[in-house]
Amino acid sequence: MPHPRRASGSRILAAGALAGGAVAALEAPVRCDAQAVQPREALEDAKLYFTAPLRWDTRNWLEFGGTLVAIGAVHEFDDDVRDHFVGNSVDGLDSEDPKSAEDAVPAAALLAGTWLLAGLSDSPGGWRELGSMFESTALTAVSTEVLKLSFGRERPNETTDPDQWSASGTSFPSMHTSLAFAIGTVFAESGDDRYRWLRRALGYGVAGATAYIRVEHNAHWASDVAAGAALGFSTARFTMNRREGGAEKTTFITVRPAEGGGVTIAFAMPLH
Repeated sequence: MPHPRRASGSRILAAGALAGGAVAALEAPVRCDAQAVQPREALEDAKLYFTAPLRWDTRNWLEFGGTLVAIGAVHEFDDDVRDHFVGNSVDGLDSEDPKSAEDAVPAAALLAGTWLLAGLSDSPGGWRELGSMFESTALTAVSTEVLKLSFGRERPNETTDPDQWSASGTSFPSMHTSLAFAIGTVFAESGDDRYRWLRRALGYGVAGATAYIRVEHNAHWASDVAAGAALGFSTARFTMNRREGGAEKTTFITVRPAEGGGVTIAFAMPLH
């Protein structure tokens, strides 16, 4: 099996263009009263999203701290996970990621499919779902990029040391994973409850599979995808809560051993 390589900016942009092209290629239907995105609403949501920590109370900060602890627990297994997929050698240090665009296709297809379904149904719920998906994707992308620049962590295809921070890297958190969870969570938790099991299987399945293949392709450490999943999931829930007028805001974090080694983490944390 060829060794994975580093993600390049051009490949990620190409994946984004692919997603945008798929959406733009669909004929825009006549809009119903419930539009997908209202600019004024989106700007207000962005303001509340980026200033949310200013309104957190003690409980919110404890929940945030718990999420950091969970990500830290995954970090302890970063080198073991890399060794599992690549081996304890320098063979994977080629600093390239030829699978970047390919790994973005499932989430892009889910976004494009949601656009198509919203157009076919032309219902308020469909447009609300699409609006939440667009908004959570945009907020997650900005947040992920800021964190990448702030932490500067090197990727596992650049170093065998998972503690190479502030090294002008772009590994933490995983953009592919954060966007997949932002898109997948909205898809999973929207729509009719009659199809909830199917939506969750598809939405979280796409998100989880994206996280897995980014680690398998040696493009990210395990803690990169854990942080990306937390960010995408939380942002999606924030956006949906805003559009639904304040839905469920339960926070939970569980860490338990995974079959075959490692840990399994489940978490949910509202931002507002």
